Amino acid sequence: MNMLMHPMSDLAAFVRTVDLGSFAAVGAEVELTASGVSRIVSRLERRLGARLLHQTTRRLVLTQEGEAFLVHARGILAAVEAAEADVASIHGRPRGHLRVNTGSAFARHRLARLLPQFLERFPEITVDLSVSDYRIDPIAEQVDVTIRVGPLGDSGLIAVSLGEVRRIIAGSPDYLARYGVPKKPADLAGHNCLQLTGFTRLAQWPMFEQGKRTMVPVKGSVRSDSADFLLNLALSGAGLVRFGDFLGEAAVKEGKLVPVLSHCHDPDPQPIKALILPGRQNIPRVRAFVDFLKASA
Repeated sequence: MNMLMHPMSDLAAFVRTVDLGSFAAVGAEVELTASGVSRIVSRLERRLGARLLHQTTRRLVLTQEGEAFLVHARGILAAVEAAEADVASIHGRPRGHLRVNTGSAFARHRLARLLPQFLERFPEITVDLSVSDYRIDPIAEQVDVTIRVGPLGDSGLIAVSLGEVRRIIAGSPDYLARYGVPKKPADLAGHNCLQLTGFTRLAQWPMFEQGKRTMVPVKGSVRSDSADFLLNLALSGAGLVRFGDFLGEAAVKEGKLVPVLSHCHDPDPQPIKALILPGRQNIPRVRAFVDFLKASA
Protein backbone atom coordinates (compact mmCIF):
# COMPACT_ATOMS: atom_id res chain seq x y z
CA MET A 1 0.00 0.00 0.00
CA ASN A 2 1.25 3.53 -0.82
CA MET A 3 1.32 5.00 2.67
CA LEU A 4 0.78 8.57 1.53
CA MET A 5 -2.43 7.58 -0.27
CA HIS A 6 -3.70 6.03 2.96
CA PRO A 7 -6.47 7.88 4.84
CA MET A 8 -3.92 8.43 7.60
CA SER A 9 -1.53 10.08 5.11
CA ASP A 10 -0.34 12.87 7.44
CA LEU A 11 0.76 10.31 10.02
CA ALA A 12 2.29 8.09 7.35
CA ALA A 13 4.26 10.97 5.85
CA PHE A 14 5.62 11.94 9.24
CA VAL A 15 6.62 8.37 10.21
CA ARG A 16 8.25 7.63 6.87
CA THR A 17 10.19 10.91 6.97
CA VAL A 18 11.62 9.89 10.33
CA ASP A 19 12.49 6.43 8.97
CA LEU A 20 14.25 7.67 5.83
CA GLY A 21 15.67 10.89 7.23
CA SER A 22 14.54 13.36 4.59
CA PHE A 23 11.51 14.69 2.74
CA ALA A 24 13.27 14.00 -0.57
CA ALA A 25 13.72 10.29 0.21
CA VAL A 26 10.02 9.93 1.04
CA GLY A 27 9.06 11.88 -2.06
CA ALA A 28 11.13 9.55 -4.25
CA GLU A 29 9.17 6.57 -2.87
CA VAL A 30 5.73 8.02 -3.61
CA GLU A 31 6.44 10.30 -6.61
CA LEU A 32 6.04 13.57 -4.74
CA THR A 33 8.45 16.47 -4.46
CA ALA A 34 10.35 17.04 -1.23
CA SER A 35 8.35 20.23 -0.71
CA GLY A 36 5.12 18.30 -1.23
CA VAL A 37 6.01 15.87 1.56
CA SER A 38 7.14 18.77 3.74
CA ARG A 39 3.74 20.45 3.32
CA ILE A 40 1.97 17.25 4.42
CA VAL A 41 4.05 17.09 7.61
CA SER A 42 3.56 20.81 8.21
CA ARG A 43 -0.20 20.32 7.92
CA LEU A 44 0.02 17.70 10.67
CA GLU A 45 2.09 20.03 12.85
CA ARG A 46 -0.46 22.83 12.45
CA ARG A 47 -3.28 20.51 13.42
CA LEU A 48 -1.39 19.38 16.53
CA GLY A 49 -0.17 22.84 17.38
CA ALA A 50 3.35 21.51 17.92
CA ARG A 51 6.60 21.28 16.00
CA LEU A 52 7.52 17.63 15.33
CA LEU A 53 10.68 17.97 13.24
CA HIS A 54 13.52 20.45 13.33
CA GLN A 55 15.63 20.84 10.19
CA THR A 56 19.32 21.56 10.65
CA THR A 57 21.68 22.30 7.79
CA ARG A 58 22.44 18.56 7.48
CA ARG A 59 19.43 16.56 8.67
CA LEU A 60 16.00 16.38 10.22
CA VAL A 61 15.85 15.97 14.00
CA LEU A 62 12.84 14.96 16.09
CA THR A 63 11.73 17.51 18.65
CA GLN A 64 10.71 16.33 22.11
CA GLU A 65 7.08 16.52 20.99
CA GLY A 66 7.99 14.63 17.82
CA GLU A 67 9.60 11.78 19.78
CA ALA A 68 6.49 11.38 21.93
CA PHE A 69 4.13 11.57 18.96
CA LEU A 70 6.14 9.09 16.86
CA VAL A 71 5.34 6.23 19.24
CA HIS A 72 1.61 6.91 18.94
CA ALA A 73 1.76 7.45 15.18
CA ARG A 74 3.46 4.09 14.58
CA GLY A 75 0.91 2.36 16.79
CA ILE A 76 -2.04 3.99 15.00
CA LEU A 77 -0.78 3.09 11.52
CA ALA A 78 -0.01 -0.48 12.58
CA ALA A 79 -3.44 -0.84 14.19
CA VAL A 80 -5.18 0.42 11.04
CA GLU A 81 -3.23 -2.02 8.87
CA ALA A 82 -3.94 -4.89 11.26
CA ALA A 83 -7.66 -4.03 11.34
CA GLU A 84 -7.87 -3.92 7.54
CA ALA A 85 -6.04 -7.24 7.25
CA ASP A 86 -8.28 -8.83 9.88
CA VAL A 87 -11.44 -7.73 8.10
CA ALA A 88 -10.08 -8.91 4.75
CA SER A 89 -9.33 -12.35 6.18
CA ILE A 90 -12.63 -12.89 8.02
CA HIS A 91 -14.13 -14.77 5.09
CA GLY A 92 -10.91 -16.44 4.06
CA ARG A 93 -7.37 -17.17 5.04
CA PRO A 94 -4.58 -14.66 5.78
CA ARG A 95 -3.66 -12.77 2.66
CA GLY A 96 -1.46 -9.97 1.41
CA HIS A 97 2.20 -9.22 0.82
CA LEU A 98 4.86 -10.11 3.38
CA ARG A 99 8.35 -8.59 3.46
CA VAL A 100 11.01 -10.80 5.07
CA ASN A 101 14.77 -10.42 5.56
CA THR A 102 17.28 -13.05 6.67
CA GLY A 103 20.92 -14.07 6.33
CA SER A 104 22.13 -16.26 3.48
CA ALA A 105 22.80 -19.39 5.60
CA PHE A 106 19.33 -19.43 7.17
CA ALA A 107 17.73 -18.63 3.81
CA ARG A 108 19.46 -21.45 1.97
CA HIS A 109 19.49 -24.19 4.60
CA ARG A 110 16.26 -23.58 6.49
CA LEU A 111 13.91 -21.15 4.74
CA ALA A 112 14.31 -22.64 1.25
CA ARG A 113 12.91 -25.88 2.64
CA LEU A 114 10.12 -24.33 4.70
CA LEU A 115 8.86 -21.54 2.45
CA PRO A 116 7.19 -23.79 -0.16
CA GLN A 117 5.24 -25.49 2.65
CA PHE A 118 4.14 -22.12 4.03
CA LEU A 119 3.01 -20.86 0.62
CA GLU A 120 1.10 -24.06 -0.02
CA ARG A 121 -0.72 -23.65 3.29
CA PHE A 122 -1.39 -19.93 2.71
CA PRO A 123 -1.74 -19.47 -1.06
CA GLU A 124 -3.09 -15.91 -0.75
CA ILE A 125 0.13 -14.64 0.85
CA THR A 126 2.99 -13.45 -1.35
CA VAL A 127 6.53 -13.06 -0.01
CA ASP A 128 9.28 -10.57 -0.84
CA LEU A 129 12.45 -12.12 0.62
CA SER A 130 15.66 -10.11 0.88
CA VAL A 131 18.81 -12.05 1.77
CA SER A 132 21.78 -10.24 3.28
CA ASP A 133 24.56 -11.07 5.74
CA TYR A 134 24.76 -7.50 7.01
CA ARG A 135 22.33 -6.05 9.54
CA ILE A 136 19.62 -3.98 7.88
CA ASP A 137 17.35 -1.42 9.51
CA PRO A 138 13.94 -3.13 9.44
CA ILE A 139 12.11 0.08 10.35
CA ALA A 140 13.68 2.17 7.59
CA GLU A 141 13.21 -0.59 5.01
CA GLN A 142 9.73 -1.51 6.30
CA VAL A 143 10.50 -5.23 6.60
CA ASP A 144 7.66 -7.08 8.36
CA VAL A 145 9.79 -9.94 9.73
CA THR A 146 13.57 -9.99 10.10
CA ILE A 147 15.16 -13.33 11.06
CA ARG A 148 18.45 -13.06 12.92
CA VAL A 149 20.80 -15.57 14.47
CA GLY A 150 22.94 -14.68 17.46
CA PRO A 151 23.00 -11.84 19.99
CA LEU A 152 20.62 -8.96 19.35
CA GLY A 153 21.29 -5.31 19.98
CA ASP A 154 18.76 -3.03 21.60
CA SER A 155 15.86 -2.14 19.33
CA GLY A 156 12.22 -1.24 19.41
CA LEU A 157 11.33 -4.40 17.52
CA ILE A 158 9.27 -7.26 18.90
CA ALA A 159 11.39 -10.43 19.25
CA VAL A 160 9.86 -13.90 18.96
CA SER A 161 12.01 -16.97 19.63
CA LEU A 162 12.29 -19.47 16.78
CA GLY A 163 14.70 -21.81 18.57
CA GLU A 164 18.46 -21.78 18.75
CA VAL A 165 21.52 -22.68 16.71
CA ARG A 166 24.35 -24.80 18.13
CA ARG A 167 27.86 -24.98 16.67
CA ILE A 168 29.52 -28.18 15.44
CA ILE A 169 33.13 -28.86 14.45
CA ALA A 170 33.38 -31.36 11.61
CA GLY A 171 35.47 -32.61 8.72
CA SER A 172 34.89 -34.87 5.76
CA PRO A 173 35.68 -38.61 6.10
CA ASP A 174 38.44 -38.17 3.51
CA TYR A 175 40.08 -35.30 5.41
CA LEU A 176 39.94 -37.18 8.72
CA ALA A 177 41.37 -40.32 7.12
CA ARG A 178 44.36 -38.34 5.81
CA TYR A 179 45.08 -36.11 8.80
CA GLY A 180 43.59 -37.97 11.73
CA VAL A 181 40.72 -37.30 14.10
CA PRO A 182 41.50 -34.66 16.77
CA LYS A 183 41.03 -36.13 20.28
CA LYS A 184 41.67 -33.05 22.42
CA PRO A 185 41.60 -29.25 21.88
CA ALA A 186 45.39 -29.02 21.52
CA ASP A 187 45.18 -31.31 18.47
CA LEU A 188 43.53 -28.47 16.51
CA ALA A 189 46.99 -26.89 16.15
CA GLY A 190 47.86 -29.66 13.71
CA HIS A 191 44.76 -29.21 11.56
CA ASN A 192 43.69 -26.87 8.78
CA CYS A 193 40.83 -25.00 10.47
CA LEU A 194 38.68 -23.02 8.05
CA GLN A 195 37.71 -19.74 9.69
CA LEU A 196 34.64 -17.56 9.43
CA THR A 197 35.37 -13.83 9.48
CA GLY A 198 33.11 -10.90 10.30
CA PHE A 199 32.32 -11.92 13.90
CA THR A 200 35.05 -11.55 16.53
CA ARG A 201 33.50 -14.21 18.76
CA LEU A 202 34.00 -16.82 16.01
CA ALA A 203 37.74 -16.20 15.51
CA GLN A 204 38.63 -18.68 18.25
CA TRP A 205 36.92 -21.97 19.03
CA PRO A 206 35.57 -22.45 22.58
CA MET A 207 36.46 -25.66 24.41
CA PHE A 208 36.08 -27.15 27.85
CA GLU A 209 39.29 -28.41 29.47
CA GLN A 210 39.27 -29.78 33.00
CA GLY A 211 35.92 -28.10 33.61
CA LYS A 212 37.09 -24.68 32.41
CA ARG A 213 35.95 -22.95 29.24
CA THR A 214 38.90 -21.79 27.13
CA MET A 215 39.19 -20.13 23.75
CA VAL A 216 41.48 -22.10 21.48
CA PRO A 217 43.23 -20.18 18.66
CA VAL A 218 43.05 -21.96 15.32
CA LYS A 219 44.80 -21.49 12.00
CA GLY A 220 43.91 -22.44 8.49
CA SER A 221 44.58 -21.80 4.84
CA VAL A 222 41.26 -20.07 4.16
CA ARG A 223 39.25 -17.39 5.94
CA SER A 224 35.93 -16.21 4.55
CA ASP A 225 32.83 -14.22 5.49
CA SER A 226 30.69 -16.90 3.82
CA ALA A 227 29.73 -19.85 6.03
CA ASP A 228 28.34 -21.60 2.96
CA PHE A 229 31.68 -21.34 1.15
CA LEU A 230 33.58 -22.78 4.13
CA LEU A 231 31.08 -25.61 4.45
CA ASN A 232 31.62 -26.53 0.80
CA LEU A 233 35.40 -26.45 1.30
CA ALA A 234 35.06 -28.83 4.23
CA LEU A 235 32.85 -31.13 2.16
CA SER A 236 35.59 -31.24 -0.46
CA GLY A 237 38.13 -32.34 2.18
CA ALA A 238 39.96 -29.01 2.63
CA GLY A 239 39.88 -28.90 6.42
CA LEU A 240 37.83 -28.72 9.60
CA VAL A 241 34.98 -26.24 9.86
CA ARG A 242 32.88 -24.90 12.73
CA PHE A 243 29.32 -24.19 11.65
CA GLY A 244 25.77 -23.72 12.88
CA ASP A 245 23.89 -27.02 13.10
CA PHE A 246 21.12 -26.03 10.68
CA LEU A 247 23.77 -25.13 8.11
CA GLY A 248 25.27 -28.61 7.87
CA GLU A 249 22.59 -30.87 9.36
CA ALA A 250 21.98 -32.59 6.00
CA ALA A 251 25.70 -33.19 5.41
CA VAL A 252 26.14 -34.70 8.88
CA LYS A 253 23.06 -36.88 8.52
CA GLU A 254 24.31 -38.19 5.18
CA GLY A 255 27.80 -38.89 6.57
CA LYS A 256 29.46 -36.32 4.30
CA LEU A 257 30.74 -34.49 7.40
CA VAL A 258 31.76 -36.15 10.66
CA PRO A 259 31.53 -34.18 13.95
CA VAL A 260 34.70 -34.13 16.07
CA LEU A 261 35.59 -33.06 19.63
CA SER A 262 31.91 -33.24 20.63
CA HIS A 263 32.93 -34.27 24.17
CA CYS A 264 34.82 -31.05 24.85
CA HIS A 265 33.59 -28.48 22.33
CA ASP A 266 31.27 -25.73 23.57
CA PRO A 267 28.39 -25.58 21.03
CA ASP A 268 27.74 -21.99 22.17
CA PRO A 269 23.93 -21.98 21.72
CA GLN A 270 22.65 -18.77 20.16
CA PRO A 271 19.04 -17.68 19.70
CA ILE A 272 17.22 -17.55 16.40
CA LYS A 273 14.73 -14.67 16.57
CA ALA A 274 12.00 -13.26 14.38
CA LEU A 275 12.01 -9.48 14.76
CA ILE A 276 8.69 -7.82 13.97
CA LEU A 277 7.86 -4.17 13.45
CA PRO A 278 5.80 -2.88 16.41
CA GLY A 279 2.08 -3.40 15.83
CA ARG A 280 2.51 -5.77 12.92
CA GLN A 281 2.56 -8.86 15.11
CA ASN A 282 -1.26 -8.70 14.99
CA ILE A 283 -1.52 -8.68 11.20
CA PRO A 284 -2.83 -12.13 10.14
CA ARG A 285 -0.19 -12.76 7.44
CA VAL A 286 2.64 -11.84 9.83
CA ARG A 287 1.13 -13.92 12.62
CA ALA A 288 0.71 -16.89 10.29
CA PHE A 289 4.33 -16.72 9.09
CA VAL A 290 5.90 -16.42 12.53
CA ASP A 291 3.67 -19.14 14.01
CA PHE A 292 4.61 -21.41 11.10
CA LEU A 293 8.34 -20.86 11.71
CA LYS A 294 7.91 -21.51 15.45
CA ALA A 295 6.07 -24.77 14.78
CA SER A 296 8.79 -25.84 12.34
CA ALA A 297 11.71 -25.12 14.68
